[in-house]
Amino acid sequence: QAQLVESGGGLVQAGGSLRLSCAASGRTFSSYAMGWFRQAPGKERDFVAAINWSGDSAYYSESVKGRFTIARDNTKNKVYLEMNSLKPEDTAVYYCAVNLLPGDGIRIAAQCYGNWGQGTQVSVSS
Repeated sequence: QAQLVESGGGLVQAGGSLRLSCAASGRTFSSYAMGWFRQAPGKERDFVAAINWSGDSAYYSESVKGRFTIARDNTKNKVYLEMNSLKPEDTAVYYCAVNLLPGDGIRIAAQCYGNWGQGTQVSVSS
């Protein structure tokens, strides 16, 4: 069964950096756009960034634009989220997911995605 596993989260001071990884197993997702979402305690799951199937187009939420970078390596079946200049409000569980439609463009709605991973905790202290 297809599975996504996130890693790379941790505790970091404000202004610091982290690199999250999302490893896919069970099938290849090279034909699918991929996305990162995050969920803080008591809040809804929010879109963070997405990348198209080939990796040459990406889209970011306004809150992370200029600080985060999404990338993918289809040869390794992995997606990455480079996070710089982290802020306390970036604290959340971060999830990666796969666009449900192969070849589809970038989507920001969570209901367009599936195969959610278990998430990785990112905590930013002030």
